[in-house]
Amino acid sequence: MDEADFVERVQESNATELKRLGSEKALVATTAASLDRETVLEQATAAEPRAVATFEQWASDEANDTAGEAFAVAAEQEQDHYDRIYDLAEIEVTDPPADALHTHLRELDDTVERVGAGLVARPLVASRTLLQVINFFVNEADTTAAELFREIRAETDEQVDTGASVLAEICDADDWERAERAAEEAIEVAYTEYAETLDEMGLDPKPVC
Repeated sequence: MDEADFVERVQESNATELKRLGSEKALVATTAASLDRETVLEQATAAEPRAVATFEQWASDEANDTAGEAFAVAAEQEQDHYDRIYDLAEIEVTDPPADALHTHLRELDDTVERVGAGLVARPLVASRTLLQVINFFVNEADTTAAELFREIRAETDEQVDTGASVLAEICDADDWERAERAAEEAIEVAYTEYAETLDEMGLDPKPVC
């Protein structure tokens, strides 16, 4: 398996969960149905320090130099995303509680699993949420905010490729399956929280056909 095959397999095996995480209900779940500009920006902002904390934790105790450097770069990128959103809206979010995904990620201590879950699965999930943030601001005719989140989403998508490249460098033949399982478990954790949140609100996470 190579990095392209890996990303394709993760996307295909989790296609239903990823599609639903990118549906119009994504912001309903993350904002508790408070679909106003301030709340959307606050939730989008909070996602960044959560990721910073996870990647900084990993970078500080990672034994593999390649992975450790990738985690440090990811932490810097997420901090940059936070700073750019703050410059847009001046909404400050300090040390937000970890959501289910980051609680799960911070419990991982295996390098291959961290990369598969944190540098491939996490940005696959985040990209879906960011798409709905973009759509929100397009509908609000806020072109400045929409363009900022397009840029952030593009950089988040690039993180998937970075994670897959790191796996290609550190994985033996048997490691790819562990990385894939870790990615699938991370996506499932994110989807379960999403589905349970909507269920508590009396909403069906499945699309209406």
